[in-house]
Amino acid sequence: MDSENHFKIALVGGQMLFVAFGALVLVPLLTGFDPNVALFTAGVGTLVFQFCTQRRVPLFLGSSFAFIAPIIYSVETWGMPATLGGIMAGGGFYLFLSLMVRLYGRGFLYRLFPPVVVGPVIMVIGLGLSTVAVNMAMGKTGDGSSQIFEQEIATLVAGAALLTTLAAATMGRGLIRLVPILAGVCGGMLAAWFTGICDFSKVTEIGWLTVPPFVFPEWNMNAVLFMLPVAVAPAIEHLGDILAISSVAGEDYMESPGLHRTLLGDGLATSLAAAVGGPPNTTYSEVTGAVMLTKVINPATMTWAAIVAITLAFVGRLGAVLNSIPSPVTGGILVLLFGSISVVGLNTLIKSRVNLSAPRNLCIVSLSLVFGLGGLQIGTSFMALQGVSLTALTAVALNLILPEECQHD
Repeated sequence: MDSENHFKIALVGGQMLFVAFGALVLVPLLTGFDPNVALFTAGVGTLVFQFCTQRRVPLFLGSSFAFIAPIIYSVETWGMPATLGGIMAGGGFYLFLSLMVRLYGRGFLYRLFPPVVVGPVIMVIGLGLSTVAVNMAMGKTGDGSSQIFEQEIATLVAGAALLTTLAAATMGRGLIRLVPILAGVCGGMLAAWFTGICDFSKVTEIGWLTVPPFVFPEWNMNAVLFMLPVAVAPAIEHLGDILAISSVAGEDYMESPGLHRTLLGDGLATSLAAAVGGPPNTTYSEVTGAVMLTKVINPATMTWAAIVAITLAFVGRLGAVLNSIPSPVTGGILVLLFGSISVVGLNTLIKSRVNLSAPRNLCIVSLSLVFGLGGLQIGTSFMALQGVSLTALTAVALNLILPEECQHD
């Protein structure tokens, strides 16, 4: 009977990885990381998170979308090893927040990141990446500098991927509704195969079993100072995910094992991932949805999901297949995905009933959005802030500086 239970838990764990798989590999494909390394670090990161949280929180950790735009910029400017060093420092920021929560209580984070701060930061994460999605859907590189595929064919393929994703998200039932990204990839790949833009020639050149191509970080102060403010955004996202899984499971994970432990686990997972060439980790909302559907809140399922992820990391041809996905397929899905992220930020303001007619709130939200989306860059070649990092610091600083009395003027 025990072996049967273990088998069921392992099966559900594999399903949890299946739910997170699409989003997990999307980040490395966009940022130049290796998807096999991403799978390995997601698995190891989840095990580290479970250790830090006393194996009580049923969450799986995977690649963070908040870091996409900063990583692309950092790799182009300072290179991959320096970017990894910056991400490691970003993980250290989580450890600092964990210590502050341990010392001063979780109210410390609520004061630092109220909804009026959280909303615009999340909106900029999505909207700031919208041009990347559109360029890829049109057959261009993410920055729009060159045309890779013919625009008419690329748009057709991207449309197929987008429509499949929409159908799975709105009309799908059961597990299908939880894997719209994976469904979109399948639909887009089918269209890409029919239009002749698929190229799997490199798949057979790689063996079935290979060691993931690990890359090690180097210290670059510019990259570190650039990445540190970016970590504010996923820290905010982490807070929302812990609240969501607490609601689904009927447990107060903010209290026990405690927000300081979940932040510690997330931070260590991110730093360890960067130490071997993986993208930064974060807790996955998709997995929360899967827990809600299956009613399985046993954290052991996430242990099995992590084990499966680590095992798949050594399947070389899996990474080769993922790297062969044409960019229009990814672009079509990202059009919806990045828009959805923006709506989450907007919904944060709505659900919290943030009064945007109050001068204080209006200033925080409007300046954060314009600074983040307008391309403003502040600083020197030694330390430049822009995009998500500038938005996060602007929102936090204005929230701390502007007096509450302004709301009543």
